[in-house]
Amino acid sequence: MEVSCVDTLEQRALEFAKTAHEAVSQRRKYSGQPYIVHPMAVAELVKSIPHTEEMVAAALLHDTVEDTHVELADIARSFGPKVSQLVDELTDVSRPHHGNRTIRKELDRQHLATASKEAKTVKLADLIDNSRDIIKHDPGFARKYMKEMKALLEVLREGDANLYSKAVEIVKKYYAKRDGA
Repeated sequence: MEVSCVDTLEQRALEFAKTAHEAVSQRRKYSGQPYIVHPMAVAELVKSIPHTEEMVAAALLHDTVEDTHVELADIARSFGPKVSQLVDELTDVSRPHHGNRTIRKELDRQHLATASKEAKTVKLADLIDNSRDIIKHDPGFARKYMKEMKALLEVLREGDANLYSKAVEIVKKYYAKRDGA
């Protein structure tokens, strides 16, 4: 009996991201689950709308450069220029020496404003998944995060319309609930 070994871009990206996040013992902040559950959820959101295999791979890899020892050159070598470009567009450019959180988030927002439609779509999926966790588990931080998300949405309009609408709805519901409307 012959066993088929399918080696898709998505499977390779999943294994790469899982290994990278495990290597730094990264876990989800509120649940303690292995960190890979977040990139997998982002990838599933991307797969729910028109997408490319490179977008799904980038969704799985989107936090590796920021949060692990992986460098963009590693992504380019392992997954090619298109996935590397998407991950680069999704990776925060700010560093602690740039100033306080407000200044850093504005630098990152400006970087995303120049990103491709595909990267903006992945970022929308990232925001949707992160906001669910933050709103549920950290009301104090949610106030700050939702303000940042609202500002990011201004530059993510070119992303997928369905994910954009979902993200806008999350922000609207958050403020309506918070403001008692």
